[in-house]
Amino acid sequence: MRHVISVHDLSAERIVDVLDRAEGMLATARGEAVNDCLKGKVLGSIFFEPSTRTRLSFETAMNRLGGGVIGFAGTEATSVVKGETLADTIRMVSGYADAVVLRHPQEGAAKLATQFSEKPIINAGDGAGQHPTQTLLDLFTIRQQMGRLVDLNISLVGDLRYGRTVHSLAYALSKFGNTINLVSPEGLEMPGEVVEHLEGSGQFGIACHTPEDVISNTDILYVTRIQKERFPDPVEYTKVAGKYLIDPELVSKGPDHMIVMHPLPKINEIAAEVDSMPQAKYYVQAFNGVPVRMALLEMVIGGR
Repeated sequence: MRHVISVHDLSAERIVDVLDRAEGMLATARGEAVNDCLKGKVLGSIFFEPSTRTRLSFETAMNRLGGGVIGFAGTEATSVVKGETLADTIRMVSGYADAVVLRHPQEGAAKLATQFSEKPIINAGDGAGQHPTQTLLDLFTIRQQMGRLVDLNISLVGDLRYGRTVHSLAYALSKFGNTINLVSPEGLEMPGEVVEHLEGSGQFGIACHTPEDVISNTDILYVTRIQKERFPDPVEYTKVAGKYLIDPELVSKGPDHMIVMHPLPKINEIAAEVDSMPQAKYYVQAFNGVPVRMALLEMVIGGR
């Protein structure tokens, strides 16, 4: 495995391989076992945008495997504020590290970075594009909680236009054979190319504007926040902010086995009362970023 830029780069077989390896990493991720397979290796963690879970879970993963981390979170104290280009930043960091994790506000930045890096690039989110490592931890959580990745009814709810996590997840789920429903406010529908892909693969369920239309048949309710930072017009954001609220009443209308997932951070789209319900799996989901990213780092840096 060289670069990890898009879920399109990962076959179903490779995805299952990553998930199997991640399962074997759980004890180390919890600090219950020791694995120093990346001792002496360095990860460059380059975050041009804010991040909590992705950045910290990558750093935790690298530390748990015996490696070290360099990098920055925010550009204020870097030469980027002096006008340094992405190309030069990547050239420099790839000279220091054995792999580079990059988050950037511009879609396509991670792919561009591969042209200037001597080392593997891992896309940690590029604008409204893709977030492949989030997708892998989502799939890991789904398999862990549901026991399978096939024949599931998944409802993606929220900002499907700008939400990069749902773009990647829709493509990945279609590799396994599922029914995918799209629930969004008007104007925030899933991009046409994703819908066409789902239709072409025969895995498109329904598109609607209210979660109530899909909840009774949903196995996985995957909620995402309205991406305020992606809106070119603040007025348009205010029209859709707070459009949905996933509350206990709605969750109780789903099947008994239904789970609720969210890539986090959640703002006001899930009621706090849902957090303590057995269906809520988003904190488990967040932890699963550690073993999944450990598996990826072992494969990318360790060449396994």
